[in-house]
Amino acid sequence: MSEQNGGPPAAVLAIDGGNSKTDVTLVADDGTPLASVRGPGASHEDFGLDEAMRRLGDLVKLTADKAGMPAAGIVARHTSACLAGADLPEEEAQLTAAIQRQGWSLTSAVANDTFAVLRAGLTPGEGERPWGIAVTCGAGINCVGVAPDGRTTRFLAFGALSGDWGGGRGLGEAMVWAAIRAEDGRGQPTALRPAVARFYGLPSMHDVAVAFHLDQLGEDDLIRLPAVLFATAAAGDTVALSLIERQAEEITAMAVTAIRRLDLDGGLTIPVVLGGGVLEARSPLLTEAITRRLAEQAPGSTARVVDSPPVTGAALLGLDYLGAGPAAETRLRPGNVGAGRYRHIHAQ
Repeated sequence: MSEQNGGPPAAVLAIDGGNSKTDVTLVADDGTPLASVRGPGASHEDFGLDEAMRRLGDLVKLTADKAGMPAAGIVARHTSACLAGADLPEEEAQLTAAIQRQGWSLTSAVANDTFAVLRAGLTPGEGERPWGIAVTCGAGINCVGVAPDGRTTRFLAFGALSGDWGGGRGLGEAMVWAAIRAEDGRGQPTALRPAVARFYGLPSMHDVAVAFHLDQLGEDDLIRLPAVLFATAAAGDTVALSLIERQAEEITAMAVTAIRRLDLDGGLTIPVVLGGGVLEARSPLLTEAITRRLAEQAPGSTARVVDSPPVTGAALLGLDYLGAGPAAETRLRPGNVGAGRYRHIHAQ
């Protein structure tokens, strides 16, 4: 695609940077998706800032090439990057400066990836500011909130050290804990005991624990376990059901706390957007438990599981920055900026 009026070829370079994968999309001024690429993780926490920028740069070049743009120089007016690990305002500022130095766009902004989930789950009208609460429950758990007047609130989301529990990592650990205690006699019987061992193709929970100890199994294996939890709970297992209830309580506690911090519990209909792999699995038991608690603790809230990928939220934040209206958002969403339309790039 050639440049128009001498300006950058695209309006927004949108980046959703998680720990395990990175999605990059170029979007035109009218909201039309031009090209998308999915690649490996590019977290500054895992690889350091310089290597993270190099990895992002490779994906940006590939996306520009896919869109028929020059692979070097400015490709968009604005970069909107929502990144895992951007947990503090000072980290967002550091990452914004680092991305701006790459020369991909005229302006840049970095936000925590939960803000992308929030924006992806909202559809404001003409002249309306997008606002609401978002809780992500993926590998970990996080929550952010934006008030109608633009005020924000967030959590540290450092894990157990900042008071968090849950997500694939927390649920996986709790499942293994309950299953091995059922096997060695310290805990109550649970169908998680054979189900977890079977999931890993091992004969017993003893073997599962040893495999984790010897690093034959790792964190990536833990965060895959919630699918086993949902199936076991659906069959009526008491221990599995208790873990789902605990996760629902944690999600609700974050959302309700954010609502109260922003003074939103005063007659407003408050959107609560639910995202991340654990929630997007759409377990009826977990969704119902969250909905029930929100009805009791925040009667003005309405929960919805996001149905657009986070990179769509990053792109929409970029279009908001540039002053695009609802027509651009409508055009972007049917473009299905998601995994099905990505060119997948594997780790080097």
